[in-house]
Amino acid sequence: MEGLQLMNKPNLILAGNISKKFKQIINRSTEEYSPELIAFPGKIPKLSGKRIIFAIELDDCGLNIDLFRLLLMLKNRGDKSLVKSKAILIIRSNNELFTKSIAQKVLFLCNQMGCEFPGHPVVEAIKDYKNFITWQRIYNLPLEQIFLEKCKQIVYRLMKEEYRKIHQPKILVLHSSHFKTSNTYMLWRIVKKNLRGENIQELHVENGTVIDCRGCSYKTCIHYSEENSCFYGGIMVKEILPAIEATDCIIWLCPNYNDAISAKLMAVINRMTVLYKRVDFKDKTIFSIIVSGNSGSDSVANQLIGALNMNKGFRLPPYFSLMAIANDPGMVKNIPGIEIKAEIFSNRIKEELKEI
Repeated sequence: MEGLQLMNKPNLILAGNISKKFKQIINRSTEEYSPELIAFPGKIPKLSGKRIIFAIELDDCGLNIDLFRLLLMLKNRGDKSLVKSKAILIIRSNNELFTKSIAQKVLFLCNQMGCEFPGHPVVEAIKDYKNFITWQRIYNLPLEQIFLEKCKQIVYRLMKEEYRKIHQPKILVLHSSHFKTSNTYMLWRIVKKNLRGENIQELHVENGTVIDCRGCSYKTCIHYSEENSCFYGGIMVKEILPAIEATDCIIWLCPNYNDAISAKLMAVINRMTVLYKRVDFKDKTIFSIIVSGNSGSDSVANQLIGALNMNKGFRLPPYFSLMAIANDPGMVKNIPGIEIKAEIFSNRIKEELKEI
């Protein structure tokens, strides 16, 4: 019994300098689970198969050097150093910047080493806890107390919530690619060969079919949400939002456009807010295929993580993105070993979703 209790304890990672107040909040948030404390610099045990709480503070330049030294140490152990682990991140900044961008980078790096993240895996606190002002409408508490409550909630979800695999998962593929010339779509076709027999729906977002979000007021957005609609209506209401609601997994096909998601797919993400207000996405998984002409696939992956995992609450499985570099049309097919990489990626999709 003692060994089982030890296995169920989370690992609490504190990297670099931690202020007294922040440490008090972390201790109060985690005390119920008696975490194994890992302070860096210091010895780092094997972390694969663990529940992990990263608790970090940023300096005035938005950095935590010891955190990235820690991640480099894990990376040097290999791309499986966090396999079968599950993590959350509590992050604090002394100003109003950096928490989101650093959180995206940390999640991306850990994910590439095999770490899974639940939906909404980050609690951030900026200077004077200003990012919790809107939450006061719900909690009616001091801002620092709201931060503590959100920390307690995220730790509870890490320890208690489990993703349930599905016998016949529904997979939705969203893209805005040119069918004949897009290297990203060609790479998807290679992946799809290994997904024969799976329940797959593809939706092509064409020019002009999805108008970007107009930024309705909260009450207006809630009204449209309750009506299963949206201000602009159109294909989003008739096809895309119902498909997202019904699916278990979304695969995003994202060519790298100026180190960003294409405007058409970003409009889809922005318009999902009306669905997000009435549907919990925590049991829906995201994958992505990203092809860059030269570099920058990580920029697109970070954007997907920020918008869909951190913001909208989709589950981020380990190794969520298949990335490649291909410039001229059709070049992706000639990348050495691409068939094997595509097969590994498709097998990972099935392993993450399907109940055996």
